[in-house]
Amino acid sequence: MLERFELFGDRSAISDGPTGRSYTYKEVSQLTKKAGSALKRLGVGSDDVIALHLPNIPEYVPIFYGIQAAGNIISTINSALLADEIAYQLQDCGAKYVISTSPIMAAAKEAATKANISSQNVLDFEYLWDLIVKDDGSHLPEVYMTDNPDEHVFCLPYSSGTTGRPKGVMLTDTNFIAHAMVFGNERFMSKREDIEQESVLGLLPFFHAYGLAYIIGTCLHLGSKVVCMQKFEPEMFLKIIEREKLTELPIVPPLALFLAKDPMVDNYDLTAVEKILSAAAPLAKEVEELLWKKLPTARVIRQGWGMTETTAGCIINPSEKSLVKSGSVGVLLPLIEGKVIDLETGESVGPNIDGEICVKGPTVAKGYLNNPEATAETINKDGWLHTGDIGHYDEDKYFYIVDRKKELIKYKGFQVAPADLEAVLVSNPSIADAAVIGIPDDKGGEVPKAFVVPRGEITEEQIKDYVASKVSPHKRLRGGVTFVDMIPKTASGKILRRMIRNQISDKKLA
Repeated sequence: MLERFELFGDRSAISDGPTGRSYTYKEVSQLTKKAGSALKRLGVGSDDVIALHLPNIPEYVPIFYGIQAAGNIISTINSALLADEIAYQLQDCGAKYVISTSPIMAAAKEAATKANISSQNVLDFEYLWDLIVKDDGSHLPEVYMTDNPDEHVFCLPYSSGTTGRPKGVMLTDTNFIAHAMVFGNERFMSKREDIEQESVLGLLPFFHAYGLAYIIGTCLHLGSKVVCMQKFEPEMFLKIIEREKLTELPIVPPLALFLAKDPMVDNYDLTAVEKILSAAAPLAKEVEELLWKKLPTARVIRQGWGMTETTAGCIINPSEKSLVKSGSVGVLLPLIEGKVIDLETGESVGPNIDGEICVKGPTVAKGYLNNPEATAETINKDGWLHTGDIGHYDEDKYFYIVDRKKELIKYKGFQVAPADLEAVLVSNPSIADAAVIGIPDDKGGEVPKAFVVPRGEITEEQIKDYVASKVSPHKRLRGGVTFVDMIPKTASGKILRRMIRNQISDKKLA
């Protein structure tokens, strides 16, 4: 990355959309080295895990790469998590330091206390940034280099995998390098020879694989300018696209729906937008078609597919409009192998037959931190990652997602594990048992809905308020609560979510 930053020199690298604060590639390179040096000066030891609890700000980039340059391990934390959720991640990844900022600092400090991290090791961003800017780089004599990039873990984002509580995904140097290279190859496969600097929307959270490995990984590797936004505000969102003449919008389906349907969009000039990439959840064909009508000057509107366990994307529609297949998530990127296996036999199946999609390649994670059982369930001994997504490929090797074997709920691109919410629900003394599933939602894609066996007097609103007080906003029970007499389960006690879904469709459960 540092070689690329030096190559692009005085070209603008990253800016803050609302304020315009920006850094060139050369400045990002210098600040990356200063960040690594400042951390060493503070006493951070080799291989210490540093939790990065920050919103989308330009300074995220040099701090992220500075931690890597110093040889430390980064665990990125969702800035919307509550203290208990943060504490779980800090304890699980063995973090020794936390970098946070106001107004989310209070949650970080509370979490650090619960995780037995010294208050001195909770670093305030403003204080740290002042040290970084003033640092002369002398405590980082050379950038950390590993002899085994295939095995060396430097990043631990958290994902719910196929089931259960969030797990630390062990991403290696090779994973990130390969991800940038396969996307870089795809970018420049375009037939256009007059490729100029892309200007890319940086709204998707940097703690998430999509924002981390694609926006501030791949896009910066390719010399794009990334324009940050900390949260979605409709008017500001559209103003920034218009003012900055953004050429590429990496988005999720709810943002696509907003662009396609909200009348406010017609008040802004979005003709600079050349490319839209929607990922993290399926994009409805109808929304895709509406987008084309709203943005007829766009060069390509396409879907892609990936997961934290594949570093980010590994399947995407080609960059030429004529090669995009509506409704498909695209074709395998270079160096990535894919297959579809029968759900019963595990044998590979041919075109147009649904099964579990499996992928293999250099972007596939090393596994889950301190969890060999979950790793073995997800990545087999031959390196095939069982994605948990059900789908097929056609005669042209374009992939289609039709369902999920895994139980995750995807709300606005965020992963919500039903088991997390069920644990919160049954902790209430007035609830005997509970199950959570995702139900379709126009704006969010899916929202969590709870089925509750009450033990005492309790209302739906009380349950929703109870859950809201203990989880971050994207996990709230937006799908409501239904009271039931029992939760259907297997003999071993596993919740039969598919049966619950079938009962909903048969209107046996409201």
